[in-house]
Amino acid sequence: MSAPATPLGPAGLMLLHLDVHGDARGWFKQNWQRSLTREFGFTPVQQNVSFNQAVGTTRGFHAEPWDKLVSVATGRALGAWVDLRPGPGFGRLATAELEPGTAVLVPRGVANAFQTLEPDTAYTYLVSEEYAPDVAARSAYVNLADPTLAVPWPVPLQDAVLSAADRSHPFLADVTPVAPRRILVLGAGGQLGRALMDLDDERLLGLDRAAADLTDPDWERNVPWPEGVDWRDVSHVINAAAFTGVDAAETSDGERAAWAANASAVTRLTAVCAERGIRLVHVSTDYVLDGTAETATEDAPVAPLNAYGASKAAGEAAVLAHPDGLVVRTSWVYGQGRNFVATMARLAASPDIGDVEVVADQVGRITAASELAAGLMHLIDAGASGLYHLQGEGEAMSWHGIAKEVFAACGADPARVRPVSTDQWAAAHPGTAARPARSVLGMSRLLATGFTPRDHVLALREALAAAPAGGAPARPHGVGQRLPAGAAADAAERARP
Repeated sequence: MSAPATPLGPAGLMLLHLDVHGDARGWFKQNWQRSLTREFGFTPVQQNVSFNQAVGTTRGFHAEPWDKLVSVATGRALGAWVDLRPGPGFGRLATAELEPGTAVLVPRGVANAFQTLEPDTAYTYLVSEEYAPDVAARSAYVNLADPTLAVPWPVPLQDAVLSAADRSHPFLADVTPVAPRRILVLGAGGQLGRALMDLDDERLLGLDRAAADLTDPDWERNVPWPEGVDWRDVSHVINAAAFTGVDAAETSDGERAAWAANASAVTRLTAVCAERGIRLVHVSTDYVLDGTAETATEDAPVAPLNAYGASKAAGEAAVLAHPDGLVVRTSWVYGQGRNFVATMARLAASPDIGDVEVVADQVGRITAASELAAGLMHLIDAGASGLYHLQGEGEAMSWHGIAKEVFAACGADPARVRPVSTDQWAAAHPGTAARPARSVLGMSRLLATGFTPRDHVLALREALAAAPAGGAPARPHGVGQRLPAGAAADAAERARP
């Protein structure tokens, strides 16, 4: 089903035009297909039918905490919708006639109402959440007769058939906006998690490892939710939690820990999200690749060189089995916390340490955590799924070259950074895991959605310039260019793997 769609006004409110096949017996239509899940991000779990005998039967305005697909099975009705989501669209009204050839996709936060235009009208709606006894407390309502809305009801409300409850709903001025669904960030205490939580986005809800240890099989039943929030209010989970000890994973204990966090826990998380209809966004690494390609595209074969990479590859496979799973591979991330850039900045500020040896034959592009966070949110707003690469743009550079950039930005002598080969480093540091020689990721899929990361060296210099002397790099002031959400969604559909 690929129904032509017309926006009705409030963001996400869509009028769908359905094919109706009629003959002497009556008519037939396909009211819904699973492809709507991919097209509009709507996954129905319950169907309701409202039968209305009299013309002028009027119901609403109800904004239950779920998405709806509304239509009629028999008869006709005037549908009316009011946006109750926070923002400049609050209170915006839209109307449309519902007959067998139309359906309307109503997003959460938009209140729904209708008035029948023919007798024996059967109004049907598919919803994205099963009914629960607390639904009234989680819903918002608006009075059908609110003069500020001035709904053009064909049958005046004094002559219409209404319930007592619908007559008593508050006017728009007294309605509390419906909060958006939340985006749950797991690993909110890490570099990427902190960058995400620094974004000015009220949807983000962060849990650090102490609050959500994914290696605990029961963690999802013990989430410390804020008051009034639970799994039903979550639209996406961003998994920014991982075991990242690349060299530690070469030991037997470390390898077990890596697989527990990066593979087994991710597999359980995927199942939790799939069962609840939640979109899962999982952050992976260039270490799932062998580093032999000049530029690795998303179609490059997975070929990890070490135990850490193997555990991350297994997690990727689990998420990509989720129909709405999104995997974003990145590389060489730095932000608030322990990382290569922070270590080099500390060494640069300590001249008594002397020269520093850094590997010069592993080449890639470094990625600011803030850039990665902005790119993830862009892909979420674009409705992306599948596999994408996201790292800093620009010419590739070795670890040695990046270290020299850090030293220079910190006012230290770059000549203190001496190049060594991978083999020389491994010989001097037993237990070092094998790493890709090239960590240059092709980003054509990302670029096609309208997000262009900043040059990785320029972003690094800016972050270091803003850092306190000898301190960790600050968050860069800017992030890459991105399209508005609507245009990004169209672009992501065209770029879908």
